[in-house]
Amino acid sequence: MSKQQQAEQVRTANGFIAALDQSGGSTPKALKLYGVDESAYGNDAEMFGLIHDMRARIVNSPAFTGDRIIGAILFERTMDSDIGGKPSATYLWENRHVVPFLKVDKGLADEADGVRLMKDMPDLDALLEKAAGKGIFGTKMRSVIDAASTSGIAAVVDQQFAIGKQILGHGLVPIIEPEVTISIADKAEAESILLSEITKQLDALPEDQQVMLKLTLPEAANTYKPLVDHPRVMRVVALSGGYSRDEANDRLSKNTGIIASFSRALTEGLSAQQSDADFDTALADTVESIYAASVAG
Repeated sequence: MSKQQQAEQVRTANGFIAALDQSGGSTPKALKLYGVDESAYGNDAEMFGLIHDMRARIVNSPAFTGDRIIGAILFERTMDSDIGGKPSATYLWENRHVVPFLKVDKGLADEADGVRLMKDMPDLDALLEKAAGKGIFGTKMRSVIDAASTSGIAAVVDQQFAIGKQILGHGLVPIIEPEVTISIADKAEAESILLSEITKQLDALPEDQQVMLKLTLPEAANTYKPLVDHPRVMRVVALSGGYSRDEANDRLSKNTGIIASFSRALTEGLSAQQSDADFDTALADTVESIYAASVAG
């Protein structure tokens, strides 16, 4: 059964999770970094078509396989599109042996109490049902912490786990992502509060349930080691959060048991203008460096 194979791969395999889930707000920036200017598209449909072409090119590159890449996080439009003549999630698993995840949040609410909660997701049950039907293994949703606010961080973690339980109810594994902004002065303090709040929620989960965590690389190495070791955690992955790939890899390699789930750091150095050979070489080098940092810890 592929679901059990997928769970085993996510839980134990060496490698990292590729984040290919740029959404409407971040797509123009991602395309610009890829060498596609805003003048190349006239509307959202054309813009999303171009980003899908970029994602398909990455997924089809020889380095993008389960040997190095455990899973990939997709944007909903990517899940609804085809790669190689198959639905994207099916193609990822059957052709690349990469476990498919889906970004489910609808973006961030306005900042309050030092944090940005997720916007309401009234259609989440329908989306989860569709995702399960398309062979998606798990989901990802992001909130942001901008200050070491105990009440704000508690609110972020409460919301993440409440929705996480809804996701578990559909037989999917949630990646809970309370991102700590890398530039804040009280980052280490925020991370200490976050560790405490996540631990409380994990301790309250039933024994037969597991979630994944996606966390900003911490100021003090191994801050999150208790979460890596927690029986309710399937895997802890790290976001690059605006660090350069070199710095993200360096920080990652110092955190035992945490693997990468990079987005911008994964596509750094790739360009629409590259020949396929140059593109494949650049991506292979990137994959190798992120893989090495993921298995070093």
